Amino acid sequence: MTFVKEIIQELEYLAPLAYQEGYDNAGLLVGSPDIPVTGVLLTLDVTEEVVEEAIERNCNLIVAHHPIIFKGLKKLNGSNYVERTVIKAIKNDIAIYATHTNLDHVPQGVNWQIAELLGLNNLRVLAPKSQILTKLTFFSPVANTQEILDALFAAGAGRIGQYENCSFRTEGMGSFMPNQQANPVIGERGTQEVVAEHRSEVMFPSYLQSKMMSVLRKMHPYEEVAYYLTTLENENQEVGAGAVGELEVEMTADEFLRHLQSQMHLKVIKHTESVEKVKKVAVCGGAGSFLLKDAIRAGADVFVTSDYKYHEFFDAEGQIMICDIGHYESEVYTKNLLYKYLSGKFSNFALCLSQVNTNPVRYFV
Repeated sequence: MTFVKEIIQELEYLAPLAYQEGYDNAGLLVGSPDIPVTGVLLTLDVTEEVVEEAIERNCNLIVAHHPIIFKGLKKLNGSNYVERTVIKAIKNDIAIYATHTNLDHVPQGVNWQIAELLGLNNLRVLAPKSQILTKLTFFSPVANTQEILDALFAAGAGRIGQYENCSFRTEGMGSFMPNQQANPVIGERGTQEVVAEHRSEVMFPSYLQSKMMSVLRKMHPYEEVAYYLTTLENENQEVGAGAVGELEVEMTADEFLRHLQSQMHLKVIKHTESVEKVKKVAVCGGAGSFLLKDAIRAGADVFVTSDYKYHEFFDAEGQIMICDIGHYESEVYTKNLLYKYLSGKFSNFALCLSQVNTNPVRYFV
């Protein structure tokens, strides 16, 4: 038997809630984390029709990209589609979980899915986030250092890009005198002690701070652990908005537009003036105009995103070709990446891709 909280744990391992934007509302929006799961319905949006589909397919958990509750609800009287959807889910004991901008900001997330569909290689984050890393510096007896570091590594510390178990240490002499209330592991009360110690430094994602401190205190032999924490300005190259990569083979603008239309199953592409060739491509699922300068700075020939306003297209200034493919179209395959990820973690309940087209935009062709 699998519970909602177990699925949430896996989803938040993939895309920690700490990585969502401040305006966002990702997480468990409706329902209890302690209910057993009969089935999971994966969708881009949650609507009344999607909840009805969940009922019909015996799924009591809906995992969506877009949060159905984005702003505070002051009433629940069914006066709009958000309230009606939430009421319908509650009446039918269906939990709703959203993984939104946090899933946008991680490798293997929304932008990686677009890049995979387009066949991009050498992927990296387009606009890495800063101030989301912390450095832990601690002091320990030489004989205990490696055991402590190994435990911190196992908890998620010491990862820098493609490298793991990264740390730095120097050896010196630590001195201290336990008072009469102390219970020292080394030395005696009232006696000055000098011990060969390591000063060790290791980085970790800031949201793991509580876990790191728990591990440090558990593994450290001293009654009082000497340490300090420093918030780093460093950009975390593994976390941030958008992605940029390269096509296997250089294309003309027309060839790329046809490729984009075919791979993303698009009815229409709004784009700026064509460029001579396309090799490097930047992508951002959803509204991505805020990343244009980053795409140009990265040397991208094309920027694939959505929700561009008329005057924003002028900002390309002949340096890059902007391709607006539509918000729904840029993110609809998010449910496929969630299916692939969760199917590798669970096998004792049904995982279903929603068949409801939640796109509110229609095209007259």
